[in-house]
Amino acid sequence: MKNIKDHENLNQKKVLLRLDLNVPLKNGIITDQTRINKIIPIIEFLLKKDSKIIVISHIGRPKGKVDKKLSLKPICESLEKKIKRKIKIINQDIFKLKKGDLFKDPQDQIVFLENIRFYEEEEKNDLNFSKHLAGLADLFVNDAFSCSHRAHASICKITEFLPSFAGLQLETEINALKKVTTEIKKPVTCIIGGSKISTKIGVIKNLIPKFDNIIIVGGMANNILLHKGKQIGKSIKEENCEMIINEIFKTSNKYSCIITYPEDVLVGKNINDKSQIKEIDDITDNDLILDIGPKTINKIKVIIENSKTVLWNGPAGYFENPNFANGSYEIAKTIIKKNKDKSIFSVAGGGDTVALINQVNAIEDFNFVSTAGGAFLEYLEGKELPGIKALN
Repeated sequence: MKNIKDHENLNQKKVLLRLDLNVPLKNGIITDQTRINKIIPIIEFLLKKDSKIIVISHIGRPKGKVDKKLSLKPICESLEKKIKRKIKIINQDIFKLKKGDLFKDPQDQIVFLENIRFYEEEEKNDLNFSKHLAGLADLFVNDAFSCSHRAHASICKITEFLPSFAGLQLETEINALKKVTTEIKKPVTCIIGGSKISTKIGVIKNLIPKFDNIIIVGGMANNILLHKGKQIGKSIKEENCEMIINEIFKTSNKYSCIITYPEDVLVGKNINDKSQIKEIDDITDNDLILDIGPKTINKIKVIIENSKTVLWNGPAGYFENPNFANGSYEIAKTIIKKNKDKSIFSVAGGGDTVALINQVNAIEDFNFVSTAGGAFLEYLEGKELPGIKALN
């Protein structure tokens, strides 16, 4: 996979740059800037090389139709302020756009094509659409690892028509995940949360032979508790998981990987309630498990303290309510402390995990924080990502 930083001459080259700027918006206001901050290095690199940058990105799921609420305009405005440069957004139909239409003003250095998912051809990985996009530029750069599990036109087929390169962020992301999964410093611990165990089974199975500890928290831990014959009240659970959980424990025994799950929890009657500590055996029918308890937190802290590598995907509880955020915060604080004395290599990923780390202002206190959700998990699962395959 060729990296753009190794390209000899980018002077005045028109670079089609695929980014992931799918930021959360509330009434047109960006509520989390992480994805925008992460693309600044590649933008500054290309500007320094005097390239002309054509940004392709998406926001939301407009399903091939124009939706003004999902315009990239707020992102352009935010990026303009951060890099102190004018950015032009192109609203005209991409199919009517020609290479010569771009950068007519010599002062223009960055243009944004409007939300690429306004075109149904994007998600269909349409060959002609890719060819047309490629015709706007001299070369292609994918710096959107978090979109690279999608076989979409601006990620996959486009590489058939232009010299194609990995971006700075994409390479950093892959190297961080490689370090966790192949260049491992043991003991290795994976903390995995989320609501559905079925969506993470591939990851868990792939990591068990390589890892020493897998800690299961969040909603998916409820299925483990049920499997162990415990009551979970009215807590969320996934149906038909017995075979999956049997497989997890069977595989972990085979490879001497320890599976840790909650032994005490914080409950409420609803998600907006105050928290109450309960032992697992004391859960009643109208209890809702929303966080891990102090005994479980201490157990997890000891495991992290004795680890050299930690991978974290998914919070420990319903952190949106501060009454149920303590488990996640304590996990974050323990990793940060180890990171500061350089006794651990830490990688965190997934939207909720990033949101949580942002709440404690600790993005810089992990070795690597990935904004990718699906691509992060599929890479850990050992799957070949279409966007990475296309670059190779």
